[in-house]
Amino acid sequence: MNDFVTWFRAAAPYIHAFRGRTFVVAFGGEVVDDEHFVELVHDINVLHSLGIRLVLVHGARPQIEAALAARGIVSRYHRGLRITDRATLDCVLESQGKVRAEIEAKLSMSLPNSPMAGARIDVTGGNFVVARPAGVIDGVAMLHTGEVRAIDSAAIKQRLDDGAIVLVSSVGYSPTGEIFNLTLEDVATHTAVALTSQKLVFLMDTEGVVDSEGKLITELTTTEAQALLDSGSPISDDTRFYLPKAVSACKGGVARAHLISRHGNGALLMELFTRDGVGTMVAQQGLDSLRPASIADIGGLLALIEPLEAQGVLVRRPRELLEREVERFVVAEHDGAIIGCAALYPFPNAASGELACLAVHPDFRRDGYGEAIAVEIEQRAKAAGLRRLFVLTTKSAHWFVERGFVKASVDDLPEEKQALYNYQRKSEVLVKQLG
Repeated sequence: MNDFVTWFRAAAPYIHAFRGRTFVVAFGGEVVDDEHFVELVHDINVLHSLGIRLVLVHGARPQIEAALAARGIVSRYHRGLRITDRATLDCVLESQGKVRAEIEAKLSMSLPNSPMAGARIDVTGGNFVVARPAGVIDGVAMLHTGEVRAIDSAAIKQRLDDGAIVLVSSVGYSPTGEIFNLTLEDVATHTAVALTSQKLVFLMDTEGVVDSEGKLITELTTTEAQALLDSGSPISDDTRFYLPKAVSACKGGVARAHLISRHGNGALLMELFTRDGVGTMVAQQGLDSLRPASIADIGGLLALIEPLEAQGVLVRRPRELLEREVERFVVAEHDGAIIGCAALYPFPNAASGELACLAVHPDFRRDGYGEAIAVEIEQRAKAAGLRRLFVLTTKSAHWFVERGFVKASVDDLPEEKQALYNYQRKSEVLVKQLG
C-alpha cells in the first residue's frame, strides 16, 4: 500500500502537466493480436480518464501477411516498403478494417470489476490522411504504396474537442479518390507534427534504444539520436525504423517522442508517469529547464508544495496568494512537470532579500535541483541590487550552511520581516552576504 501511495504521489506532477495535452500512440497489428492487448486498452482508458487527448495510429502488417498467404499471394518489399498491387491492396483494406474493428470493440468494453467499468469512450475515425503515390524507387514501381501528403489536423482536433479518442489507420486517400497503403511510422509522425502533440509514443518489440553494452538509454536529444544513427553502431531493426521518425517528429515541433516495449505490462503508464520511464525518450533539447514561473504553473506549484505544507516544512500559501505572487517564483521543470521551485521576496530598504518556499520533488532531491534553484535566486537578488539573502527554515539549516549561509537571529532580519516573524514556528534565521 505504501508503494502505491508513493508512486501515485510521484505521478501527480505528470498528471497535472498532461491534462488537456495531445498524445499520439502508434502500434502495429502485432500488438492487437497479442493476448495482452486488453491491458494496453486499460492503460489507454486511464490516459483518457485523466483528460489526455488521444490519437491512436495502428498498423496491420501481420494481418496483411496472413490475408496474402490465405490467397496464395507472395509479399514483395523494396527498401522495407511493401509493393502494393491491386490484389495486395484488397488484403490491406480487409486487414485494416478488421484491426480497426477489434480496437473499437476493446475500447467499447465496460465490464464490472475491470479497469473499464463505467468507462464511456467515444472512438472516431475518418479520412484524415491525404496521400500521394510513392512512385518509382530505384526503378521499382511501388504501385498503391504511398506517402503522407498532409494530415487534416482541423478535423482531428474537432473530434478531440468533442471528447473522443481518434483512431487513424495507416492508409491514405488522394484528392482523386485513390487509396494508398502507408507505413505506420510515417502516418504517426506526420499526425503528431500536424497536431503539435506533446507526445509521440511508438510501441515496439525491443525496450528502447540501447548502447554498445546493451544498456537502455533513457533520454536522448535529437542531436544525440542522429549521431547514433549516423555512427554505424549496431542497432535493432525497430530502432532503425522508429528512431529517425522520433527525431523528425521532435524537430517538427513534437515535445517528446518515446520508444517503448510493447511486451511490458503497463509500460505505457510507467514511461509517462515515472521519472526514469522504461524506454527511450527523445527531445529536441535537454529535458530540464529552470525558468520564471507563470500563472499556468499554479497547479504544478500547489502539487509540489502542499505535501510540505501539510508536514509543517513550509508555511501555507493558498492558491490566491500564489496567483498574486507567482512572478516572484522560479521553477525547475523536467519533461513538462514542475519538480522544484523557490521565491525571492525583496526588502529594498534593507538591501536584503528572502529566499522562500524552496522545494524539490522527493524523486529529484539528489540531482542538484535545489542547488541550481538557490543559485538562480541569488543571481536574481544580485541583479536587483540586494547585498544579502536570508532564509527562514525549521528543517534544513545544515543544507543552507553548507552553501554559504551563516546562522543569525531575528534581530538581523529587516524590520518589516521582524514584524511578520512567527515565534510559534521558531524558524532558524540564516543569512548570506552577496558578493
